[in-house]
Amino acid sequence: MDFGDKHIIHMDQDAFFVSVEISKNSSLKGQPVIIGGLSDRGVVASCSYEARKYGVHSAMPIRMARQLCPHAIFVKGSMEDYSKKSHEITELLQERVPVLEKASIDEHYIDMTGMDRFFGCMKFAQELRSAVHQQIGLPISFGLSINKTVSKMVTNEYKPNGEKQIEKLEVKPFLDPLSIKKIPGLGDSTFIKLSEMGVRKIHTLTQIPQDLMFKILGQNGLSIWQKANGIDLSPVVPYREQKSIGKQTTFDSDSMDVAGMKIILTDMITKLAFELRQKQKLTACITVTIRYANFETVTQQAKIPYTSIDSTLIAKAKELFDKVYIKRMLLRLVGVKLSHLVSGHEQISLYGPSEKIYNLYQSMDKMRNRYGADAVRLATVLLAKEEKKSIYK
Repeated sequence: MDFGDKHIIHMDQDAFFVSVEISKNSSLKGQPVIIGGLSDRGVVASCSYEARKYGVHSAMPIRMARQLCPHAIFVKGSMEDYSKKSHEITELLQERVPVLEKASIDEHYIDMTGMDRFFGCMKFAQELRSAVHQQIGLPISFGLSINKTVSKMVTNEYKPNGEKQIEKLEVKPFLDPLSIKKIPGLGDSTFIKLSEMGVRKIHTLTQIPQDLMFKILGQNGLSIWQKANGIDLSPVVPYREQKSIGKQTTFDSDSMDVAGMKIILTDMITKLAFELRQKQKLTACITVTIRYANFETVTQQAKIPYTSIDSTLIAKAKELFDKVYIKRMLLRLVGVKLSHLVSGHEQISLYGPSEKIYNLYQSMDKMRNRYGADAVRLATVLLAKEEKKSIYK
């Protein structure tokens, strides 16, 4: 199938965190609202379109945001509320569409390819948007086009509270006048390098030969060139197939050492959380598995607010272990899995731990990146491994 034969919808919530806060407090509507840590050491997790007019944007230090927009309303936010609304939107869409991909906490891709012969895809997308607005109570925008990249760029151009279809013959006229900064995945350093070459519009970028783009930017240059030309062969990956990450430990000898097993869980979670942050992923579901000496395997699962923070995951893992380990029999294995993964910027996890603890995790991650994943370990884990060597594989 040619890439131009597809019908892909990209749906994106408008200032998602702010919209959720407005749904709880209508007096915030129309105001410059900034979501994030309240101290000057925090960062902006999200902001209203009114605040963006002053130059405020996500990931900006709160101190700078206060300088740009001193009259803004600052809200700490609730990751639990945002996760709940995100799940509600996903469930609503899943009930209605053939193939759904959850790209992040507030955006989805829908593959409607082949369905246009039964009903109009644009009309269907409008009905979906209306359903989200009426049943969830939040504004949402969408773009409908030939692939994921173009659809996302359409959405971005017509937000907030907008909708637009760009058909195959309209793709080039739509893309050409746009700034290269509009291309998904084109970072600041690449923008500077291309700008220094005089490349600021997508039309100019499309005129550069592919081999020259590769010479300048490597494989990333080819990807950017393809996106600029409206080419994207990546499929919509069904949400139910989202990958999970996990670890498990089989003991050298069967054990009933509950304290030791919780330390093992802590060690596994610490490594998994680091992996999440490295991949800029968040998890919304944790599963703890145990296997008794008679090989009976039992699991306990819980949905949680989106996070990649060790302390939040460790506390929930221990809670699940207490629920699942109900037969006081010897165990031979314990494991943990993190699933329902979505892409997400790290700052949206600020609502769990304090900013001081969050900054500590970032510092530890830097050490691990430099010296290896085991460069930083919890003292309780290291001491336990010395004292309880018998239950470690």
